[in-house]
Amino acid sequence: MHISAADQQSLDLEGYLFLPNLMGDELLGRLRAAVGQLFDREGAQAGSEFKQEPGCRRLANLVNKGAVFQEMILHSIVLELVESVLGDRFKLSSLNARQVLPGCDQPQPLHADMAAIPDEAGFWVCNTIWMLDDFTSENGAPRIVPRSHRFNALPAERIEDLNAAHPDEKVICGPAGSVIVMNAHAWHGGMPNRTDNSRTAVHAFYARWDKPQQQYQRRLLDSDVQASFSPHLRQLLALDDSLNDELSAGEVVRSGFMK
Repeated sequence: MHISAADQQSLDLEGYLFLPNLMGDELLGRLRAAVGQLFDREGAQAGSEFKQEPGCRRLANLVNKGAVFQEMILHSIVLELVESVLGDRFKLSSLNARQVLPGCDQPQPLHADMAAIPDEAGFWVCNTIWMLDDFTSENGAPRIVPRSHRFNALPAERIEDLNAAHPDEKVICGPAGSVIVMNAHAWHGGMPNRTDNSRTAVHAFYARWDKPQQQYQRRLLDSDVQASFSPHLRQLLALDDSLNDELSAGEVVRSGFMK
């Protein structure tokens, strides 16, 4: 399968594309099971390799934690869309999960991932949101300001209250098994969860080849796990690239958010 010209045009124009039921029941079931098992196994330490967040549970470094996660980041349709944003040379920057807990009443401030602004070469961050639960306006679905990926500014530079509703924002709702591909320069943020159930997603975050990974994969991945990877997967993770090593050596932790 390949993306349509209309889908590619919509992603380019609006800054995001919603792909209903892309995973299928079988992949959705395996991802749910793997994420649930990891939350149980890691307990209070879940997400500690990257960040922990009040009102949410997180998982980090998922490429190292199961073949199903390695499979999902190679999904051909998603990669084709990411390529349409970043160009033909890009890499996985991080792979994490975020579960918004019942009663989480704090929204994420509007932000661009990695506090990224397009540079002279264009866009350099792209996020994909794999919906393991139904997303509704009440359970923490993300909001996005369409076309804001072309503002060439961060929300804090133009908005006084980053938690307030933006007049142009869209809340992206839909069934479990769907995927959102988002130009991560677009202004966006997670909503509060006012329901009695958690809302879970996996975030596969990609960066242009000449930018540092948010989480340096070579350092995080166990050597025996790396040894099992196909050449395609090694390339996507930039495991054999000297430029990636140089970027990582000079990497500075930035103030941007990740879901």
